[in-house]
Amino acid sequence: MLQPIAVALVGAGEFGATFAAQARRIPALALRVVCDRDLERARNALRSGGYAAEDLAVCDSRAAILGAIETRKVAVVADLALLADLPLSIVVEATGQPEAAARVAELALASGYHLALATKETEVVIGPLLSRRAKAAGLVHTPVDGDQPSLLMGLIARARLLGLPVVAAGKAGESDYVFDPVAETVTCWGRTVAVPGYGRLFDVGTDPRAALADRVVPGLETATVPDLCELAVVANHTGLSADRPELHAPVARTVELPSIFRPAEDGGILGRRGAVDVFACLRRPDELSFAGGVFVVVETPDPATGRLLGGKGIPASPDGRYLLLHNPVHLLGVEAPASVLSAAGLGRSTGGEEVLPRVDLAARAVRDLAVGETLAMEARHAIPAVDPLILPGRRLEADAPVPYYLAAGRRVARPVAKGQALTMADVDLDADSTLLRLRREQDVLF
Repeated sequence: MLQPIAVALVGAGEFGATFAAQARRIPALALRVVCDRDLERARNALRSGGYAAEDLAVCDSRAAILGAIETRKVAVVADLALLADLPLSIVVEATGQPEAAARVAELALASGYHLALATKETEVVIGPLLSRRAKAAGLVHTPVDGDQPSLLMGLIARARLLGLPVVAAGKAGESDYVFDPVAETVTCWGRTVAVPGYGRLFDVGTDPRAALADRVVPGLETATVPDLCELAVVANHTGLSADRPELHAPVARTVELPSIFRPAEDGGILGRRGAVDVFACLRRPDELSFAGGVFVVVETPDPATGRLLGGKGIPASPDGRYLLLHNPVHLLGVEAPASVLSAAGLGRSTGGEEVLPRVDLAARAVRDLAVGETLAMEARHAIPAVDPLILPGRRLEADAPVPYYLAAGRRVARPVAKGQALTMADVDLDADSTLLRLRREQDVLF
């Protein structure tokens, strides 16, 4: 009988906790170590996930960890450095902190472990370098199923395998636009706004483009920083790119996607094929949610095939030329074992085969920025003082746009006017940052 894959988890938050609970149910996986600076949080996550208290061992030394592994207990540690040189196969990183995740990634690959990286804010900055380092060492660096980038890459890969050209690929925002036709309200992100007459915008027939601008409700977001971050990751893994730096981010019903995300000359909104984008799913309260789901719009082999498939309930453009393939759910750490098993068991990433620094997530000032103010990262990993943009990747020269998550938490070094993209020279970067050091190393890939 094959030995189970020995796993270390770093980060016992929401994603990590769901992974730990699911790993316990998979015989091919053995969770050996959980690392979190908050030991009590780690213990609580494990106990909530079904681990008995007597099967956990708090450890503060390598010898203690080895002893726990020998007796088949889960070692719970606070010090990341203790993960080096252990009998492990893969590290699942789930810290959610860009700088911490960079340190975890570097340690894992240097120790000869495969790496499953859940923190997209790190992947978008240095993912191509991590992929290169892993391959050079005979290891696998992978994103994780359960989060949208990996799931979307899976849809893209399947479409390409079938010879279906990918015209657009993307995701829904994390919160739907829920229209109540009786109350005439739209609810999104926990806010409910009265929208008299909105019903006329809900069902607009075969050409939804005319309604897109009016469907946006002031104060209700259609795209967030995590959306653009995740789609920039997908671009680097797949070769797709943004049609516009801010993305289109329409408010749309699921059945409308193949009509909206098609080339403009065919009645859609795209100026190019092979685009990544996001939408806010417009639905009634009694309709299936798409919040956080992923999709691809593909071109059919011929209109007759498109109409045939459309007749079987697959959303299609009116002419049958474009079809929607979609996965409306993501299951967080519950799905992550699929990527862990693929990486450590099959030697394959659930991401792209060739990860390159094709794009960067950049930052544009939403107001004038003064010298000395801090670009604080707040809820949903957003910096309120700037908007995100997806721009072509560049070496980190002084005039290059600063990657969004390198700027997070740093001070403004010189005045930046509203509407200006922040450059490397505009931000006082932390010279001791692991993320910055690794990103500078990644410059050799340009």
